[in-house]
Amino acid sequence: ADSICAGGRRVQNVIWRISVSAAYADTCIHCICLHESGCKPIGCNMDVGSLSCGYYQIKLPYYEDCGTPGRKSGEDLTTAWKRCANDYNCSTQCVNAYVNRYKGGCSSTGEGACQVMSRLHNGGPAGCKNTNTVGYWNAIKKCCGCS
Repeated sequence: ADSICAGGRRVQNVIWRISVSAAYADTCIHCICLHESGCKPIGCNMDVGSLSCGYYQIKLPYYEDCGTPGRKSGEDLTTAWKRCANDYNCSTQCVNAYVNRYKGGCSSTGEGACQVMSRLHNGGPAGCKNTNTVGYWNAIKKCCGCS
């Protein structure tokens, strides 16, 4: 009976750690959303020579790199991007897919998951290695207390 209880505690501990990791990721992405738009569907704004749209201020090439979530069959790419960017669930899915696509390039940098997400979101595929993304990461870190 002791081994069953001990095993049960181990399972509970693993489940608790997974839940904490999920909540941590939710906090990180929420802080990115707050930083970019106040976490509101603010439409598109000119940023460094091209439009950035929606909750996370996503640019068109970023939307393409995240796999064009929410794009309807035959729909114009620009229309799909702007609609997705201004839809919280769609744009959050896009950010997560983008980070999952490029996070492998950050594995040698020793950064925590939120830092990886923040710097990739801000600096593109090489964001983890780009020192210009450190200020952005520091702003997100202040919000979430993450690493």
